[in-house]
Amino acid sequence: MSSPSAATSRTTPEGEVRGAPGKRPSVSSRLFLPLIAVCTAVTAANIYLAAPLLPLIAHDFGSTPSAVAWLASVAQFGYAAGLLFFAPLGDSVNRRRLVAVLALVAAAALVVGAASAGTGALAGAVLVASAATVVPQLLVPLVAERAPADRRARHVAAVIAGLFTGIVAARVLGGLVGQAYGWRVVFVGAAVLTAVLGLATAYILPAQRRRREGSLFAGLAAVPGVVRHSPDLWRACVRQAGMYGAWSALWTSLALLLAGGEGYGMTTAAAGLFGLFGLAASVVAPLAGGLVDRFGAAKVVRSAYLLAAVSVPLFWLGGQAMAALCAAAVLVHAALVASHVANQTLALTTTSAPATANTAYVVSGFAGGALASALAGPAYGHWGWGGVCAVAGAWLVLGWAATAVRAR
Repeated sequence: MSSPSAATSRTTPEGEVRGAPGKRPSVSSRLFLPLIAVCTAVTAANIYLAAPLLPLIAHDFGSTPSAVAWLASVAQFGYAAGLLFFAPLGDSVNRRRLVAVLALVAAAALVVGAASAGTGALAGAVLVASAATVVPQLLVPLVAERAPADRRARHVAAVIAGLFTGIVAARVLGGLVGQAYGWRVVFVGAAVLTAVLGLATAYILPAQRRRREGSLFAGLAAVPGVVRHSPDLWRACVRQAGMYGAWSALWTSLALLLAGGEGYGMTTAAAGLFGLFGLAASVVAPLAGGLVDRFGAAKVVRSAYLLAAVSVPLFWLGGQAMAALCAAAVLVHAALVASHVANQTLALTTTSAPATANTAYVVSGFAGGALASALAGPAYGHWGWGGVCAVAGAWLVLGWAATAVRAR
């Protein structure tokens, strides 16, 4: 289906790779996909950097963990905003230059965050850093475009596996390093990694000479029209918003349960190790890619929602039983990544403007996640862990029911 996008781009054949052969690897280079996956891991870690460090940040600023829990949702809102404004540019501007600039801005913001003296300054730095760490979403459409049709979901899954590996690293390594050296050191380390990997990724991208038609942000204006003209894209957006919101409410609040006095009373480092269960997502991603290529996206999304629905009551039981909490963590990550692989593959192939469609999809998911995590903090403060589980369950119901009614 053709997109009503107001901005189109043209890449000259001779501009595909600039310079002498061998000096600039082409998009088909073996290094391209692994580097994108690693860069995605670092980006995901930046978005969730504050979540496992909330107890340390609260102690440093003389507050309580529940009172600073909103910092986690600030990061997600910032990422959603960055996706909304920057990701559509992948259809119209030179990706190499944009990737390099955004990586440096994100690194600078993380350094400012490490030097902040209060939650207000830290929130501003986290917002800017998260908005600028959208590099992988500029490149996922390129990965999908260049992949063989029968392996497209597998290639997308490789990038998604990197994303969830970064989430695990943010919780595990962030918790361990934060406990040993303080949360500010974690922010500085993330800044260095972001700058190095962002510039390395920009270096291997193909040089593109594009002639833009329309205003710089015409792709942003085209997002509503692209969604309106593609029912499949609309369903992918809403269902992932529901799934991601349920996961986000649980995962961003987990440190409050594990490290809080009313929960398990773990140290920040011990609570961070719980994030190792998130490795289930990295294992499931390639399997989900194969299932999508074989059976289609719809069946995989239905199965993912069933897994997530089972995980919510297990999370509730996990408030008192660690075994249930561990089982729930594995199930919810498997559900999220399977749904993500299926829905993002669908979003990237349902219109003729993949960057714009991907923007709509990822913004929807992160907006759903940010809103759910913003509600989860107050829910935990008023009703404890059961309140967080209720928010997660409500998001799953809303995500599925809305699309089921629209489908009929």
